[in-house]
Amino acid sequence: MDQLRGPVDADLAETHLSIVVGVGDRVYKLKKPVRFDFVDQSTREQRERLCHQEVDRNRRLAPDVYLGVADVAGPDGEQCDHLVVMRRMPRDRRLSTLVIGGDERVRPALDQLATQLSRFHRMAARSPEITAAAAPSALYALWKANAEEMRPFEGSVFPVGQLDGTLGRADRCLRGREALFARRAADGWICDGHGDLLADDVFVLDDGPRALDCLDFDPRLAYGDVATDVAFLAMDLERLGAPELAAHWLSTYQRASGATIPATLLHLYVAYRAQVRAKVTALRSDQEADHHSATAARDLLQLCDRHLRRATPRLVLVGGTPGTGKSTVARDLHEHFGWRVIRSDVVRKGDPAPTVGGSGRWREGAYSPAATERTYAALLAAAEESLAGGDDVVLDASFADAGHRAAARRFADQVSAEVLELRCTLEPAERDRRIARRLREGTDVSEADAGIAARLSAAADPWPEATDLPTDASPSAVAEKVVALVEQWIRG
Repeated sequence: MDQLRGPVDADLAETHLSIVVGVGDRVYKLKKPVRFDFVDQSTREQRERLCHQEVDRNRRLAPDVYLGVADVAGPDGEQCDHLVVMRRMPRDRRLSTLVIGGDERVRPALDQLATQLSRFHRMAARSPEITAAAAPSALYALWKANAEEMRPFEGSVFPVGQLDGTLGRADRCLRGREALFARRAADGWICDGHGDLLADDVFVLDDGPRALDCLDFDPRLAYGDVATDVAFLAMDLERLGAPELAAHWLSTYQRASGATIPATLLHLYVAYRAQVRAKVTALRSDQEADHHSATAARDLLQLCDRHLRRATPRLVLVGGTPGTGKSTVARDLHEHFGWRVIRSDVVRKGDPAPTVGGSGRWREGAYSPAATERTYAALLAAAEESLAGGDDVVLDASFADAGHRAAARRFADQVSAEVLELRCTLEPAERDRRIARRLREGTDVSEADAGIAARLSAAADPWPEATDLPTDASPSAVAEKVVALVEQWIRG
């Protein structure tokens, strides 16, 4: 019998589905004879089929890594199992290792990967069946199935009530978003994707990154919006303590692909991917009695919950009389959160109906009751369209009429959006000074003068639902206060 000479470079790794052995320049993956609700590997025939399926699907992105399937024969010569055979990747080139080490190669590698993935998405299969998998009802079914598979770990790995809490928030995020998902499908962003894009499975080689280990056991679970793949890696980068790299990755992919993905949709998919990984990590903790996996699973579900709160559409009404700083506060929210601002003054300027009298006179011209109703109708219609399309919205208007505020709440409820109402307040003397300076400088679209501000203040309906926001401090202090207030609102 030949003797092995010299040291052999070998290692062993295990997941909840496979045992992976690296020897020399090859990797051999043996699928465990296990059965879960989401995959059945309990028979040799099933494992053989899944081995070939894994190779075929992964060759789409890494054809030079997935070499084929080897049949394993027993002492009697009969086939007893099968192995996926792969080219072995250098351990020190894992993207996760480089991220943790702060390696300067990470950002260029993410840029290259964004180009690769966008090209892969363009060429990926599309069909009515694939499109149907990205419908809100189908996505909710996946959320619910994951929650039920995690149910045995409630009270041990996961706090009691958290599974139902995240499921309820996911349901709210998906309701009322049919227009957004229909538009994503019509624009061609739904395809057969990677499905499991994790930093552990991306290797940064000298000739470019390799993304391995796509979701292969049930291709239907890889069907969806391109944003699901992008969000998976973003979630993993955040999990590794690199949120700035996650943000870089998200923006780089959108530039490379030409996709514009609403922030709320990205948060929703990041949350979903975190839920999936929480489930997988909990299953692993059960298999291995691993305390660290249980902790990691809890952390992932918390990450899921944080992003779900960001995924909920948000509508902020910023009201108050002219001169109280509404537009400055609205701009602060746009600059910090990236939310769309819709100003009544801009909408009023675009009113095509003829007006009579000066536009700056109380209840005349652009400020007549009829013109005001048209302005608010257009304002709310634009906000409703934006919310349904996945954008968070800030409405900058006086909101002196309780009926206009009630209308905003009604349409927000129809698209399952959360509403925050802020009323900017300022002493009349300072308000009038600001208005005079603004009119003198001519730097703003608003033509309301101090007289209109005073009359509007006197005629305003009570607004008990609003949080008063004094704006007498410096602009930076007001901005800091409003951002903190909104952050607290998002956290719940």
